[in-house]
Amino acid sequence: MNKLIIFSFIIFCISCNDLTKNPSKSNLVWEDNFDDIDLNPNFWNIYSGNGCPELCGFGNNELQYYVNDSKTIQIKHGKLILTSYFDTISNSFKSAKITTNGKIDFHKGHLEVKAKLPLVVGSWPAIWLLPSLDRKLNWPLDGEIDIMENVGYDSCKIFGTIHTAAYNHTIGTQKSDSIAISTAHNEFHTYSLNWTDSLLEWYVDTVLFNRIKRKSFDRVEQWPFNKDFHLIINLAVGGDWGGKLGVDTSNYPKEFIIDKVSLFKEKP
Repeated sequence: MNKLIIFSFIIFCISCNDLTKNPSKSNLVWEDNFDDIDLNPNFWNIYSGNGCPELCGFGNNELQYYVNDSKTIQIKHGKLILTSYFDTISNSFKSAKITTNGKIDFHKGHLEVKAKLPLVVGSWPAIWLLPSLDRKLNWPLDGEIDIMENVGYDSCKIFGTIHTAAYNHTIGTQKSDSIAISTAHNEFHTYSLNWTDSLLEWYVDTVLFNRIKRKSFDRVEQWPFNKDFHLIINLAVGGDWGGKLGVDTSNYPKEFIIDKVSLFKEKP
């Protein structure tokens, strides 16, 4: 397995001529423009399953079963398309989930994902981070950073959130904020996280909509973000949040389209 270890610091090859032509490349750590015909296996893992037997429905009563096939994951015209659909044969939803775990792991930096979201009641697209560990995840103590979440019944709102032992939705203390983006479903927008030793910032395009600062007295229960994390992009269906007002099965399939993913050492 190829693993790109990011921060602190990566050795990656950029020629002096390239830097002279485009100085911004010195800040770029990794990027995927989805120019190949298939998902790059050096960057991405494709998840299959529904969380069972350990955590069926991923702890949120989600309805989808993630599969790796041409119906749920495809690249067209330089765009990655994750599709959720209702399979009448199995009487269940099929969808897609990809991760960079063990391949693109990073601690700090500025991550950008340019995407267009699906619009249907019951959808729950997400761009998020979990720790890259050599043991079983201890959630929420190990931490979670949600860069972008959107639910179909509240379609214009984009949420950015952290989950930690001290701040998480199971005890109603999660730190979260949102921004209204009326064109999230018919236009591409860039969803970004700026991550430093003491600060997390969420952006849609150039608009800052959430900021969480590390306090001097914070311990791991408040700030577990001192280790490598990895990127997850998935399209969930239903669940405790996404399915709060039901699922409009008649309006599936739906697509979550990703144009580009970029990771920088610091905010460009």
